Amino acid sequence: MARTNSRNPSDIRREIAAEREQLAGAVDELRAGLGEVTNISARLRGKLPIAAAGAGALGFVLAGGIGATMRSLARRGREGREKARFGRFPFVDRR
Repeated sequence: MARTNSRNPSDIRREIAAEREQLAGAVDELRAGLGEVTNISARLRGKLPIAAAGAGALGFVLAGGIGATMRSLARRGREGREKARFGRFPFVDRR
C-alpha cells in the first residue's frame, strides 16, 4: 500500500525555508542568552578582591591549614632539647 503525498516540491521547499528561519532565530536567542550567563569575567570584575580572599581561605582550609597551624602551635609548647637518642626514641629535656 503506497501512500500518496499531496504536497508538491515547491511547498516542501517553502516549509523547509520557514523551518530554517525559525531554527536560525532560536539559535540567535540561545546565543544571546548564553552570552549573558557565561560572561563571568564581567560579573567578577567588581567583586575580585572578595572572590580572591574567599578562594584563598577555601584553599587554606581544604589543604588542612587550620589543623596544621594548630598542631604547629601546640607542639611548640611541648618541644624540648634533645639530650640523647637511642634508635628512634629521643630523650628530651622539657624544662
